[in-house]
Amino acid sequence: MAITPIDLTQRLAGKVAIITGGASGIGLATARRFAAEGATVVIADMSVEAGEAAAAEVGGAFIRVDVTDQAQVDDLFDETARRFGSVDIAFNNAGISPDDDDSIETTELPAWERVQDVNLKSVYLCSRAALRHMTRQQSGSIINTASFVALLGSATSQISYTASKGGVLAMTRELGVQFARQGIRVNALCPGPVNTPLLQELFASDPERAQRRLVHVPKGRFAEPEELAAAVAFLASDDASFITASSFVVDGGITGAYVTPL
Repeated sequence: MAITPIDLTQRLAGKVAIITGGASGIGLATARRFAAEGATVVIADMSVEAGEAAAAEVGGAFIRVDVTDQAQVDDLFDETARRFGSVDIAFNNAGISPDDDDSIETTELPAWERVQDVNLKSVYLCSRAALRHMTRQQSGSIINTASFVALLGSATSQISYTASKGGVLAMTRELGVQFARQGIRVNALCPGPVNTPLLQELFASDPERAQRRLVHVPKGRFAEPEELAAAVAFLASDDASFITASSFVVDGGITGAYVTPL
């Protein structure tokens, strides 16, 4: 296979990308990166105000969606294809990490189910909707947001979050294998702790928990959203043409560490 040079400023030119949870955090940073690389970006989010602002910033479109609702998810992908002609990239990124998801001893069933719905069921729904379009095209890239906690255990547990991300990882591997010969790549992004509003809110209420986690990061800091966006843009692009069914870890060295440097 001949490798042709790629203009990185137009690496995603002509591509249509859907980003769930695209109005903030990693999703918003990725929307900016995708747009900078030439993609048409559809922001999918619950927040109308933030979603419309994000879409305006990147010159894209906003569609309000509850990612746990099958009809709304199907409409998101169908409307995107109708309006822009294709669905080339699906960054299934929406997720939550609420306070009532904690140790298995204190996490009640409603909290467990809500996290599973938003973090895992939504990836099933979005992947299914994306694949309906991508199988017709015989091309596409799906990136699902998992987590480094899907790869190791944490003594500061968020039990449903951890389980949901493990499910995302397993589902991603299976889809990546199943659809590889139809020109579709499916990969899981496994971020370490990222400096987003979600993490800031979680740790502001418990600085000790934040410090217990930070001490295990060999890089000595949490990631910035733009660092994850760069990884997503790579996975979305033809630069990653031979990468599928992978767990793409961007964690500052956490999962590779036994002890951290002084």
